[in-house]
Amino acid sequence: MDNDGLSNEQTEKVLQFQDITGLDDMNVCRDILIRHQWDLEIAFQEHLNIREGRPSAYATESRAPAVINDRFLQHVFSSARTSPSREPGGIAGVIGYMFNYMVNFWCSAFSSLLSSILGLFRDQESIPADPLGDVLKFIQTYNEKYPEHPVFYQGTYSQALNDAKNELRFLLVYLHSEATSEAVAFCRGALSDPLVIEYVNRRMLFWGCDMASHEGKRVATTVSVRTHPTLLIIGMRANKMIIMGRLEGDCSAEELIRRMDTVVNDNEVWLNQARQDRLERDLTQTLRQQQDEAYQRSLQADQEKQRRKQQEREEAMRIQAAIEAEQAAEQQRKEDIERLKLDLAQLVPSEPEAGAPDTISIVFKLPSGLRLERRFRSTDTMRDIYHFIFCHPDAPDSFEITTNFPKRVIECSGDEPGQTLLLSGLKNREVLFVADLEA
Repeated sequence: MDNDGLSNEQTEKVLQFQDITGLDDMNVCRDILIRHQWDLEIAFQEHLNIREGRPSAYATESRAPAVINDRFLQHVFSSARTSPSREPGGIAGVIGYMFNYMVNFWCSAFSSLLSSILGLFRDQESIPADPLGDVLKFIQTYNEKYPEHPVFYQGTYSQALNDAKNELRFLLVYLHSEATSEAVAFCRGALSDPLVIEYVNRRMLFWGCDMASHEGKRVATTVSVRTHPTLLIIGMRANKMIIMGRLEGDCSAEELIRRMDTVVNDNEVWLNQARQDRLERDLTQTLRQQQDEAYQRSLQADQEKQRRKQQEREEAMRIQAAIEAEQAAEQQRKEDIERLKLDLAQLVPSEPEAGAPDTISIVFKLPSGLRLERRFRSTDTMRDIYHFIFCHPDAPDSFEITTNFPKRVIECSGDEPGQTLLLSGLKNREVLFVADLEA
C-alpha cells in the first residue's frame, strides 16, 4: 500500500492496526479505520466483534440491502453425481448438453421472475417474530452436533448483509437441513475441516440458519435454495449486493476451498474498487474539511483584522474628537479672554499727563523683552496695574508681577482692589517684571 494521500499519522495508525489484528491486506486495515473515523480503539473493537461473530454497532435489523439473485452473474458449482456408464457420448451427448442448458436457462429465468413477484408480496408480510432467536437457536444446536466449524455470525440475515456491505467482506450463507444425508456429511466433513475453517474465518462473514425455522425459510425463498447442502457467497459489486457464487452439494474440503477461492479471486476486484472509492470519498471529505477549516481560519483572521481596523478607526476618531474638543475649548477660552480684555480695558484709569502732581511712572518688562512705561496716579490701585498689563496685546494671558530687588510678588490679581500705589511702597521709575505662568 502506498500513502494514497494519507497523512503520516494515518499511515502510522494503519501500521498499528495491522500489527494488532494480524490482517495481511493493509488496504483492508485502512478501510476499517476510515469507517470508524480513524479511531484506532473503536476500529479494533468492531473488528474483534466481527471476527468473533458478533454484529457490529452499525448493523441494523431493518432495511437490509437488496440482494440480486441472477444465476448468470454467479459461479455455480454442483456436486450432483451421475453414473459414468449412463452418460451419453458423441452427437447424442452434445444434443443432451444443449437440451439441459436450455432447460436450465429457462428454469433460472422463471425462478428469478417468480422470486421478484413473490418479493412484492413478501414486502407486505409482517417481519418474523424472532429472527435473531431462530439464528441463535440454530447456532446452539449446530454446535452440539458439529462442534468444529467456521465462526457463525450471531445476528439476523439483515444484520449480516449490512455488516458485509459496510465491512466490504464476502458473506457466506449456509441454510442447513438435517433431513438430507448429504448435508450431514458435508457438515461433518468439508465444513469442519481446519483449512476450510481458517479460510472462511479469514476472508468472510459466515451466516447460517435452519431451513425448518421461519427465518431460514424466508431467506431460502429469497435466495432460491432448492438443494442441500448449498453455500452462497454474497458480496458488493458496483454498489449492489449480489450472489456471486452458488456452491451446491457435498464435496471435499480441498474442492470447497477451490470453489470459494475461484469466486473470491474473480470478485475481489469489486471489493477493492469499493475500498478505493471509499478512500477517495474519505480523502475528499478530509480535504473539504481542511479547506473549510482553512476558510474559517482565514475568515476569522479577516474578521479580527477588520475588528482591529475598526478599533483603530474608533480610537483615531476618539483622539481626533478629543483634540478638536480641546482646541474648541482653547479657542473658547481665548475668545472669552479677548472679551474680558475688552471689558477690563474700560476699567483701566487714563494715564495722567507728564509732570502732573502725585504721579508715579512705572516700567514693566514683559516676557517677550518688550519694555512698557506708564504713568499712574498714586491713588490708583494695584488692580489697575493688573488690568493695564492684562489688556495689553503683548502680555500673556496668565501672569504674575514681581519686583526686582528684593524680589517679591505683587498681589494684584485678586477680587479686592488692593492697595494704592502710594501705600504699596512703589517708587517712581520702579521696574516691575511680568512672568508668564503658562510658559
